[in-house]
Amino acid sequence: MIFPFSAIVEQTQLKTALLLCAVDPSLGGVLIRGDKGTAKSTAARALTDILPFIERVEGCAFVCAPEAPYQPCETCNPVAVTPSLPQPVPFITLPLGATEDRVIGTLDLEQALKGGTRVFKPGLLAAAHRGILYIDEVNLLPDHLVDVLLDAAAMGVNSVQREGLSISHPARFTLIGTMNLEEGDLRPQLLDRFGLMVEVTAPRDKLVRSEVVRRRIAFEANPTTYAKAWKDQQQLLQNQLATAQQLLPEVLLDDSLLDLISHLCCEFDVASLRADIVMHKAARALAALEGRLQVTPIDVRTAAELVLPHRRRRKPFEQPGLDQDQLDELMQQVLQQPEQSEAEAEQESDGEAQDQQQQVFAVGNAGNVQKIAVDTVSKHFSSGKRSMTTNAPRGRVIRAVPDANPISLAVGATLRSAALRSSEGFEVRENDLHNQIRCGKNANLILFVVDASGSMAAQRRMEAVKGAVLSLLTDAYQQRDEVAVISFRGDAAQLLLSPTRSVDLAEQNLRELPTGGRTPLPSALCLALETLKKTSLPPLLVLLTDGKANVALNEGNDPDQETLKFATLFAERGIAGLVLDTETGYLRLGKARQLASALGAEYLTLEELSAENLALTIRNCVK
Repeated sequence: MIFPFSAIVEQTQLKTALLLCAVDPSLGGVLIRGDKGTAKSTAARALTDILPFIERVEGCAFVCAPEAPYQPCETCNPVAVTPSLPQPVPFITLPLGATEDRVIGTLDLEQALKGGTRVFKPGLLAAAHRGILYIDEVNLLPDHLVDVLLDAAAMGVNSVQREGLSISHPARFTLIGTMNLEEGDLRPQLLDRFGLMVEVTAPRDKLVRSEVVRRRIAFEANPTTYAKAWKDQQQLLQNQLATAQQLLPEVLLDDSLLDLISHLCCEFDVASLRADIVMHKAARALAALEGRLQVTPIDVRTAAELVLPHRRRRKPFEQPGLDQDQLDELMQQVLQQPEQSEAEAEQESDGEAQDQQQQVFAVGNAGNVQKIAVDTVSKHFSSGKRSMTTNAPRGRVIRAVPDANPISLAVGATLRSAALRSSEGFEVRENDLHNQIRCGKNANLILFVVDASGSMAAQRRMEAVKGAVLSLLTDAYQQRDEVAVISFRGDAAQLLLSPTRSVDLAEQNLRELPTGGRTPLPSALCLALETLKKTSLPPLLVLLTDGKANVALNEGNDPDQETLKFATLFAERGIAGLVLDTETGYLRLGKARQLASALGAEYLTLEELSAENLALTIRNCVK
């Protein structure tokens, strides 16, 4: 039983975005971003109960429209045409662990073994045609599946060229994705494919929160009874959507409002022309949803709030979203002062831009960071950051090899081997079996351990590590890499930034790095070991310290001896490391160099240290 859509408390913008996608599926779908437990998945799944039914042939695997059947579809193209029936809109969930075969379709093994003929077995993209494809935690979707989605979303067609098959079928679907920004952002190409985006937060009003809990508890106690109580509201919404769908082709948008749309896109520095097109469609869908045949400026403004936030160009580490005051001013400029010349408008815009300059987060110069190509970071791992590795559990298939115990059966190669061997009949034997060899990308965890004690050059260390971490994250969030930061000062170490690929979250946590106090280096190394135990990614330890420890982890112990003991544990585990010596002055004790030797790590002095050099050194270290 699904929670009723009409029973969702508040979340007006989220519900509006979902309803717009129902009115006009060509919008491209909606991305729902927000914290855990904010009804993202509940709202997406609840949409299915209020969608008007569609006409489709019963049993059709391609969800063919009766008036436009897919030519190879045996269900829709018999001698006597099968009558169509109103049926629910498909709602297909794409699991993060789905194989590429399951998504795009593959050879029907059962049919091939029975008759030796090649028959296509449709995948999830075929099942989602004319419906909704839902992906929970879409930002965690493997890259090879992202590539498949991009191709299908761009063309509206799924093309399959594998296992001796060459097939293309329609795959036009509404893409709905949910994500938590703490786990990293989306690839820009996929982000732009979502027509609309909504930021969802938990309500701060205690009365609203209590109402949410009250409704959820009542639903869980008796889902059937609760659904019946909301049946009338659900039916009203379904009727409203059906009316809006019929009305949409007649809705008009004046050229003056089209100029307004283009003006907003330019002023918010949106590069993609898809924004203009989607805003045009969204404004018309809003009018249709309210039963109007004419789009108003309010419709355009509402559409802008859904279409532009994830498409506007942002400064590095600038928070997503739209400046509501700027949006209001732009609307007024166009609507209240039509006689103003273009030159005057440009002058005012430049002046406002100067007045509205934001303070930039102070970090060290990170330079122009390029993509990182790495072969290995640790002797215990066969692949490293951004490296392409074979025998990957996921990824695209590059070849098939004979294997009596295949982990991933290469169906086509196995059947071809049996067919070539068998002169009479058809029989698959053990020596016909082939295994799929996949090529995929592996990620790394770069763990920064930073001395934040009151020793000399603390500010310089802080600037350097901020610049390095944030510059690495700018590229790393697209490559499934993670970065974590441990700072140590006073009596203990602190995990300042848990492993993350989120640029925005990193900026928030690294805005201020407190300094001062004593140097609990053993505590920092102990915490680093515990942090690395919780990840399956190949790690790289980057330690910024002068090596002078004066606080032991266990009272009565020698801090220096404890430090070297922990360093030995890192070396035994084969964890790649880089020690950046922050000791200054004429007389130096060289403890950081001694620590690097115990770690089996590379060594770099403070004089060579800058954010740009730090990022470069890390890249060289992990190659």
